Amino acid sequence: MEEEKSISVIRKKEHLVEEARKFNLLSNVFMSVALDDKAACQHVIRILTGIPDLVVKEVRSQYRISKVTSHDAVLDILAEDGKGRLHNLEIQRKDTVDHARRSRFYAAMIDSEYLMKGQEYSDLPEVYMIYISETDLWKAGRTVYEAQKAFKDTDILYEDGVHIIYVNAAVDDGSEIAKLMNYFKTADPADQSQGDLSKRIHLMKCEEGGYDLMCEVSERIYNEGKIEGKIEGKREGKLEGKRETALNLAEMGMPVESIAKAVKEGVGLVQQWISGANAARQ
Repeated sequence: MEEEKSISVIRKKEHLVEEARKFNLLSNVFMSVALDDKAACQHVIRILTGIPDLVVKEVRSQYRISKVTSHDAVLDILAEDGKGRLHNLEIQRKDTVDHARRSRFYAAMIDSEYLMKGQEYSDLPEVYMIYISETDLWKAGRTVYEAQKAFKDTDILYEDGVHIIYVNAAVDDGSEIAKLMNYFKTADPADQSQGDLSKRIHLMKCEEGGYDLMCEVSERIYNEGKIEGKIEGKREGKLEGKRETALNLAEMGMPVESIAKAVKEGVGLVQQWISGANAARQ
């Protein structure tokens, strides 16, 4: 029995690694491991920023910034270049997120993390927020959208040191960035068109030394799935508790608007709960 159990574990691990090899660079977990390498990360950032001589000095993947009283930020990739500029690369596959405010929040968290006590505001580093999506979030048929701030009714640019760049893999305009995004969609180890990034992908997917890296990818994906499942379960349980409270308050004759305030949910959802309960009784 022990031998069978051992074989089962080995086979499970091999299966997880094989599945991880199918992932592309639009998976934030896979990208985080792939770009946790200075040369590969440097190749990507040079293309996305248009700074050909940029040199990556440090890189961190899945970098968490925590504050006691605020929402955490987990950065897929945070890199620092030789001139002290910070580059945050994020993969976003959901269209339902408020992308502009998410970028604003992440930039604010980075600023708060890297302005030390006693420093001047002028010491804040230049920050590049690079937001990579599978779809064309802004739906204007462009591969790249770079935010630009200016004073209203003037041509005077408002330079605050934050550069926000949205890149998508859906629109191919023939540019070097579009070619990179096409590679992101496949992460084909036989495709050697992307320099040090291609070398990193080939190592991860085909070479003996990449086995441990693929194990890391598979374990992260597996653990991320478990965590998301727990979070979703807690969320569903909490919502069900609110529903029960809402129905009890409705039976006591409380108006829908007051119930919504009490359970901190929308009036429409509360009305839906009550209507559903009434229909079930009929």
